[in-house]
Amino acid sequence: MHRFKYKHNALFCEDVSVAEIAEHVGTPLYIYSKNTLIDHYRKIENALREIAPLICFSVKSNSNLSVLRALVAAGAGLDIVSGGELYRAKCAKASPRKIVYAGVGKKKDEILEAIRYGILFFNIESQEELELINRCAGTLRKKVNVAVRINPDVGASTHSYITTGKSHTKFGVDFDTAKKIFRLSWKYRNTRMNGVHVHVGSQILNSRPFEKAVRKVLVFLKENEIFIEYLNIGGGLGIVYSFEKPQTAASFAMRVLPLIKKTGLKLIVEPGRFISGNSGIMVTKVLYRKKTAGKNFAIVDSGMNDLIRPSLYEAHHTIVPVRKSKKSAKIKYDIVGPICETGDFLAKGRSLPSLRQGELLAIMGAGAYGYTMSSNYNSRCRAAEVMVDGAKFFVVKMRETYKNLVRGETGRN
Repeated sequence: MHRFKYKHNALFCEDVSVAEIAEHVGTPLYIYSKNTLIDHYRKIENALREIAPLICFSVKSNSNLSVLRALVAAGAGLDIVSGGELYRAKCAKASPRKIVYAGVGKKKDEILEAIRYGILFFNIESQEELELINRCAGTLRKKVNVAVRINPDVGASTHSYITTGKSHTKFGVDFDTAKKIFRLSWKYRNTRMNGVHVHVGSQILNSRPFEKAVRKVLVFLKENEIFIEYLNIGGGLGIVYSFEKPQTAASFAMRVLPLIKKTGLKLIVEPGRFISGNSGIMVTKVLYRKKTAGKNFAIVDSGMNDLIRPSLYEAHHTIVPVRKSKKSAKIKYDIVGPICETGDFLAKGRSLPSLRQGELLAIMGAGAYGYTMSSNYNSRCRAAEVMVDGAKFFVVKMRETYKNLVRGETGRN
């Protein structure tokens, strides 16, 4: 599942001691296992090999350039949602013909730049967006591929904030609107409407939502005699954070491939968390311990600005000591940060060996939506990022300094 293992009671990332990295780089700190990233990419590639899909890693899950370059070198494309992510894709030397661009609020300058770069697809999310893309393509005298993102009104049995396929969300268009767009495709002379995109959510633990969404889309295409080349079924495969039992890439493929094979459509998938989630951890240090009526707090040097998922989604991340002790007695701790918010916590009521000041803790499964969602709230410098490859480690993002915090501010009054 991942390459973070104990050796002689010390946590290692691949062949490097996590404590050694923390000693050199400081905390808080994100650590990524390069070989776990590639392992998880290969799992999807092998599971779907029969139809040779385009696998576009979801940049929003982890946008570090070293992560992107490692996956691009392994053959991955990229799923982007902003002009900034397009810039990162270019820096990572991703092939433009392996880039798909989603997102409900693409701006004109972002669209123009993506057309200039020659990306494979825009996933369009509204008719007005399609009209703007058509005008931009005309200005540049280009003809661009577009895929209509259909909202299939399918639930994903996940947190409401990461459910994207229900009718009440902002994503995609309903079937009636999609039908209208395809019927009027002749109007958009600078576009080639040859794909459908569907994405129902994130951290999905079984294949039923995917199957239901794909079936609904295929029925829609058949009933309306719509002929396309590509079907993009998005991402969203869940991972193990604690006690979840998510589908494997192989079991996902077993349920979805038969539906797609008979259509002859080219498949695009957009995994993010599945590849990067368990490929990374966050390391934090215990600053203080505090006991109140009925509570034991471990106050650490990372907070919701570093990893917001527990505060935002009440997400559960397994937390383990970087060095195992022989202590048998466990104490229930709330692991909290230094941010001036009651909602600033990494975990509540966790049973851990009695903690000491200065002790290092590893927050597991932090490789997706960790650093990418971090902020400078409370004027805190964002963490460093490190990549481990076998017995070597590299700082792939320097820790921010106080000068970084005020960069761009004029101080005028």
